[in-house]
Amino acid sequence: MTAEPRNVDLQAAALVTFLAFLWAGNPIAIKIGLADAPPIRQAWMRFVLGGLTVLVWAWRTRTPLRIHRHEVRPLLILGVIFTVQIALLNLGVKFTSAGHVSVLLNAYPIYTVLLAHFFVPGDRLSGGRAVGVLIAYAGVVLLFSREFSIQSASLLGDLLTSGSAFLLGARTVYLNRAVQRIDPVKLLLAQAAFSVPCYLVWSALFEAGEPFRWTFRLALALGFQGIVVAGFNFIVSLLLLKIYKPSGLAAYFLTTPLFGVFLSWLILDEVITFRLLVSAALVVGGIALASRPSAALGRPAMGKQPVEEA
Repeated sequence: MTAEPRNVDLQAAALVTFLAFLWAGNPIAIKIGLADAPPIRQAWMRFVLGGLTVLVWAWRTRTPLRIHRHEVRPLLILGVIFTVQIALLNLGVKFTSAGHVSVLLNAYPIYTVLLAHFFVPGDRLSGGRAVGVLIAYAGVVLLFSREFSIQSASLLGDLLTSGSAFLLGARTVYLNRAVQRIDPVKLLLAQAAFSVPCYLVWSALFEAGEPFRWTFRLALALGFQGIVVAGFNFIVSLLLLKIYKPSGLAAYFLTTPLFGVFLSWLILDEVITFRLLVSAALVVGGIALASRPSAALGRPAMGKQPVEEA
């Protein structure tokens, strides 16, 4: 008999907060890597490392990886969404600040909640959750307003990142609808197997003339993106989900954009503006409200998912 998921205790809360901190460092690592490698080349190297990390863990835990016929189509669709989403993310980081990426990307539960209203039976957008969506989206609009007013070059990066956030929200809904019974390890490995060849071709065609050099800095950036974020974070989150309630874990991941803004200042020396802080606060508060349990269903709304590879 499977044990009932437990409420989040202090030890789990500390661990999840640490995972959120590590996830927040991903855009910063991409930005650092851009000094030595173009964005799409970073993407394929990242998921080679991440895929190998998870593959070793699957081998150690004897996780079955055989893909059944009925799993092929949903995994292919998931692979397409994932590949485009990560490409938009990496390109977005190239053109805008890591702080902006931290806020805009982690606003993806806005799109998850909206799409779930139409595509997930019973996951309705109530009045209170609609208010949460509006508050969070106000944070996104606030962040965009300055770029529109001064025609900033970072506007393209913000738009690309917002597109990535939308696809991440769509991927979350698709995971809920189409691939619930597929092992999460198999999902991540399938995404890596599909995306890496696509990124290799893309990079060969469109990034051939861009500067590339192997440096210790690039190795650290790729190791963090691949082994830590795509590997370690995924595995630990998966283990936590087997023990604790997802809704309890999700609340702590709301700290990710706040950590991202802080790390962008600490590591990249980016300026933390009042507008950025207010935007982050609106996004976090709005998502917290939009992700509250549905009174009718007695279960958490689809929002921040702990096992999301962004």
